[in-house]
Amino acid sequence: MGKYGKAAVIAARAVAKQPTMHPRDAWNSAVAQIFPDSESSRTKGCPRDSFLALCGMGAVIGVQKGSYTRSVKNRSYVERALTALRANPALQKDEARLWKIASQSATKIPNHQMDVVNALLASGLIADN
Repeated sequence: MGKYGKAAVIAARAVAKQPTMHPRDAWNSAVAQIFPDSESSRTKGCPRDSFLALCGMGAVIGVQKGSYTRSVKNRSYVERALTALRANPALQKDEARLWKIASQSATKIPNHQMDVVNALLASGLIADN
């Protein structure tokens, strides 16, 4: 699990404990813990929007479904990744292959989106639906 995956797990658990907390606030708090000395790492959009998209889909246990991000691309990536992982859980061990499926591209460069999905799934924080 990478650092953005760890941040996603911390944020998901924070919202589950405190349901009135906005997922974006939970994410901001989590990345501040993980990246205390790197502003650019704290503000990186793709992992944040992947987490917020999963929350918005109602995929994260303990987080109410809602509209938390406007990112269409990252939502599409995480939706395809979840579909693929549910059909073939072994993909969790092959992040590069999972990314190719999620992005529908052999050349698009990932930006920690699959780390977020895999970490939440591995931590039991993704709903079964």
